[in-house]
Amino acid sequence: MRKAVTWGLFLAWLANDTEEWFTMAPWSQQNAARTGKRQIGPVWLREPVTSAQSHVAISLMGAFVLAAAARGAATGGRSRFFQSTLVGFGVHGFGHLALSAAHRGYTPGVATAPTVVIPYSLWAWRELGRQGVRRNDARTWLGAAVLLPASLAAVHSAARALTPPS
Repeated sequence: MRKAVTWGLFLAWLANDTEEWFTMAPWSQQNAARTGKRQIGPVWLREPVTSAQSHVAISLMGAFVLAAAARGAATGGRSRFFQSTLVGFGVHGFGHLALSAAHRGYTPGVATAPTVVIPYSLWAWRELGRQGVRRNDARTWLGAAVLLPASLAAVHSAARALTPPS
């Protein structure tokens, strides 16, 4: 298995979350200040998020994705944890597009979703299939369905708990 497939997960995440590092807090504060508009999206984008909160959440998610990429590298891409994280990462890219469509404009992470997240995820999934190690089964997809919202909620909850109120 090429290292670009497994370690690429962390690199693609890094590109997406570098964008979010600089945009999440200011965007969430501007979005939360809008009056008369129904708020759309997860709570961390409906309510103001401080730079400290967004940076802690991003760092915690980075540790999670790094662990998945390392597990993927150690198992030649065979790890269910790696593959479920890969699927969840790709799906989250479509979530960025949907959220921007609902907001009718920019949302944090949307610039790298169609340019990095989705293309990398599709390419890596295809490569896992070519190498004969892809786990295209219900457990892998269920793992992604659980990991994606659980990890997002966990890192944002932890960030709120670990950072002082604004």
